[in-house]
Amino acid sequence: MADKMIEVKNAVKRFSDTVALDHVNVSFEKGKIHGVIGRNGSGKTVLFKCICGFMELTEGDIYVDGRKVKPAAPQQIGVIIEDPGFIGSMNGMKNLQLLAGIRGNITRERIREVIQLVGLNPDDKKHVSKYSLGMRHRLGIAQAIMENPPLLILDEPMNGLDKHGVLEIRQVLRDLRDQGTTIVLSSHYVEDIEALCDTVCEMDRGVLTEHPAAGEEAEVPTV
Repeated sequence: MADKMIEVKNAVKRFSDTVALDHVNVSFEKGKIHGVIGRNGSGKTVLFKCICGFMELTEGDIYVDGRKVKPAAPQQIGVIIEDPGFIGSMNGMKNLQLLAGIRGNITRERIREVIQLVGLNPDDKKHVSKYSLGMRHRLGIAQAIMENPPLLILDEPMNGLDKHGVLEIRQVLRDLRDQGTTIVLSSHYVEDIEALCDTVCEMDRGVLTEHPAAGEEAEVPTV
């Protein structure tokens, strides 16, 4: 049996009368890129937050690398969910240094390396408040990967990127997968899913459906 990085078992999440996750069952294999597609409000972001432990399930369980996810418990996961939050009055390098200081195990050299990897300049003095949306998402990806986590959860990581930036970040994600990182991502762009993902799931009103892997008979649905 394939080695599983994530197992979601009978996951239910309710908000009053709204069911955001409706008995979701899925597993994501290690060392692959897995796509989750669906319209806004379909439940994708709720699923991602529950996997990361940011939100507690109403019913069911989630396991990451064999360990049950508990809300607020530390996880070895690199995360982009919604717009990355940074201190606007600092540049990108100082923002990541501040976060690295909290973690205590990331060198200045590593921070410079990941900033360059995502196509930004670590010596740029521009404050993050002046960054474009695409630049903020590049910096968010740098933050997510700077500790070399075995798992990345990326909600719309291509937001705001131009065509060249999309191609750059796609290659970064492929390289990370080839190095053994497991990646679960969502995207509104079918091209990202087709170009990157080894497996594809679709969320619709909290219900998750698995589609054939990339290259098999079914096409990726349009979202």
